[in-house]
Formats: sequence, structure tokens, C-alpha cells
Amino acid sequence: MIPVLDDTLLADPGELTSRDTTGVLRAAATAGAQVRSAVHAAGEAGLDRLRGHRPRALVLLRRPGVSGAVADLLTALLGDRCPVPVVRAERVPGWIGPLDVVLAHSTDPSDPVLAESVETATRRGAEVVLSAPDSGPVAQAGAGRVRLVEPRIPLPEGLGFAQALTVALSAVSELELLSPTGGLEPLAEVLDAEAERCQPGHEPFVNPAKSLALRLAERTPLLWGVDPAAAAVAAHGATALATHAGIVAHADDLGQAGTLAGLRVAVDLAERETDIFRDPFDDPAPDAALPPRLVLFGTGEEDPQQVSRRTLGREWPNADLAHPVEEVPRGTPDAVLLRAGVLALRADIAAVYLGLATRAALST
Repeated sequence: MIPVLDDTLLADPGELTSRDTTGVLRAAATAGAQVRSAVHAAGEAGLDRLRGHRPRALVLLRRPGVSGAVADLLTALLGDRCPVPVVRAERVPGWIGPLDVVLAHSTDPSDPVLAESVETATRRGAEVVLSAPDSGPVAQAGAGRVRLVEPRIPLPEGLGFAQALTVALSAVSELELLSPTGGLEPLAEVLDAEAERCQPGHEPFVNPAKSLALRLAERTPLLWGVDPAAAAVAAHGATALATHAGIVAHADDLGQAGTLAGLRVAVDLAERETDIFRDPFDDPAPDAALPPRLVLFGTGEEDPQQVSRRTLGREWPNADLAHPVEEVPRGTPDAVLLRAGVLALRADIAAVYLGLATRAALST
């Protein structure tokens, strides 16, 4: 059955809070605290000893959960000017050795592939920064030989994006590959501000997460990033929707997604065929596909529609724009990083709202 949004629930903070029996909304609001706690944990784990080390290669392990999107975002932030090769992989490559640095994140202490990768990398002398629980086969695989950064804030599944990103940023900062202005406190501050904007007590018209939830409800979300960092965040958004709301979304880079003829036609038809008299409480026919809702994610200075016009030769007049230039004004130092953090948190909270306010949540 298609999840149907109870939009009245989004305007009732008391009911939202009562439905949030596992505290997911409260946990999502800790993103800023995740950044600060991870900075302290990284310091205690001795990441500063990486300072001055220039690796042969930086290997980012992509494991289930948020680590894939974090690896993609970090790669985008490092960019093509990074002085060392950046390799994203499911497991450590066969050539791993003492000149390489491996970054890995997982909330699964028993991940067998990660445990094997950690063991291989440490045995071959690579520097390993591991963000994971301090018990289980993964931690044991690198006991005494990895820089283990243990999460300090207990979180439900899928809500550790800020924590994982902070550990990765701390590591590359010590390696002098990327140095955010003012450290990571500005990131924590913009995440605090976004959590405040998205709190349950704020109405949808001033709450960007509720507004996004309403726009995506009973649609097939198409989350397209107009720049590499935005594409990474869009992928995280799709994962968040699946995790918290049971919604399947398509996420991709605009340049790739815009070449998919079927999706282009679907977007255009969905807008032309919108029926203003449709009863929102009527389920579509069993074989009817949900109409798409296109959201263009952007983290750069340029408007996403302008990027689309330059990249694809067209705009998307009815697309929603997720481009937080009001929250992070143009010209702000490290604006791409800060906007990416804002959009990732907004996607998390919107997905939680959708999960709480649809039949999928009510049936669990």
C-alpha cells in the first residue's frame, strides 16, 4: 500500500512527539552535538599524530549505512586538486601498504568485510582511522593498531552522518589535505541552527524539513545533485527516506540523471497532468506509478536552475530547489561543506517526519 501522509499530524507537535516513541526526532537534532563530540573523540584517539604525513593514497571504505555518502562528499570536498589519489572502495585494495591511509566508518561492530579490511590494512602497515563501536570483531581486528574513534552519542540507525563526516574531516585536516576555516565549529553551529528551524513546534511554512516532507509525500522523489557535493547529499537523502519512511527514491548527479529519457518525460508529464480536483485520500489504481517530484540539490554559489541550463540546456520549472543560500550566504568560507551539512540534516528530519506521518509508520 502507498504510504499516505497525515498532513494534520505535521502541524501538531504534541502528537508528533508522542508518535516518536524511539526518540528519532530528538536524535536527529543532535547533529551539531555529534560534530563537537566527534572532534573531541578524534583528538583523544590521536588523530593529530597524522600531521605532516603525506600518504601515497587515501582510501575511503564504503560500508552499509552513511559511510558511502560521507565518502562521496569528502571526495567532492577534496576535489581534483587533492595532492594525493583518493580511492573509494568496499574493501581495502590489494595494493594497500605502509604509505597509505585508510578511513572507515560503521555502526555495525560485526561487519565481516570491514573487519577483514581493517585486519589486512593494519597487518600491511597502513594508517587506519576507524569510526566504530569499541567492541566486536571490527574493533578487535585493529586492536592497538588503529586510531579508533568511538561514537559518544547513541543514535538510531541512519542518523550518524554528522558524526562520520566529522571524523573523516578531522583526519584529512590533520593530513593537511583540507582545512576548513575556523575548524569544525562553524559546521556544528549551522547544524544547530537547522535543527532549530526544523523542530516539531514550527509550522511547515517556516520549517524546511516539514515543507520538504509535504512536497515528497505520495510522490516518487527524484533527488538530483547539481554539483558533486550535492549529489552525495542527495544519495544520503534517498537512504534516509528508505530508512525512516520506507520510501524508494532516485538519487543521482544532474548530468547523469538528466540523460535518462524516461525520467525526463515522467517529470514533464507529471506537471502537465496534475489534477487539481484529485481527492488526496483516494489511493491510485494498484498498477499506477506514483508521479515524480523533482528536487534539485545544490551546494555551490550558482542557482541550481542555472547549472541545469548550462549542463543540460534546459531548466525544470516545477522542480523544488534545495539550495540553502539563505542559511549559508554566498561568499561564506567553506560554504559547500556547510550547505551540504544543512541539506543532509534537512533530509534526515524530513524523512523522519514522513515516517511518523504515513501509514508505514503507523503500522509498525
